[in-house]
Amino acid sequence: MTDPTTDRDGSHDFDFQTGHWRIHNERLKERLQGCTEWETFEATNRAGPLPGGLGNMDSFFTEHWPGFVGMSLRLYNPRTRRWSIYWASNRIGGLEPPVVGSFDGKGVGVFEGRQELDGRPILVRFTWSDITENGARWEQAFSPDDGKTWEKNWIMTMTRVEER
Repeated sequence: MTDPTTDRDGSHDFDFQTGHWRIHNERLKERLQGCTEWETFEATNRAGPLPGGLGNMDSFFTEHWPGFVGMSLRLYNPRTRRWSIYWASNRIGGLEPPVVGSFDGKGVGVFEGRQELDGRPILVRFTWSDITENGARWEQAFSPDDGKTWEKNWIMTMTRVEER
């Protein structure tokens, strides 16, 4: 991973994700409701680079929600050395507003942005960590109070699937 505060280029920060992944998901059943009940389910993910070094894109599939398909679009801005990550699914019918951020020099990426949940404004945080050649961890958290408190509501533990 690269540190955006140095002269190093961060445009390859998500190169690790290229390929096919098995994902173990842990997700709060209700968000920002004081819920403590988690659901677990499996999913798969395929990721690849976009042309010209623009970023990358992945597709998320799970049988937990029949017919559901999601995707992430990650675009790198070489001027700011920051990533914008957009989420879309066949349930929302478009791109969510992006979370924006970068990786630190220790391989942890934090990305935040403003969105809405049930009509009220929230902050959303994605955190990428524990990245190896064959694994990664992604977490999502929401803040209803402009970042004073955070509720972690989704954890993905990713394991690379060997292509055969």
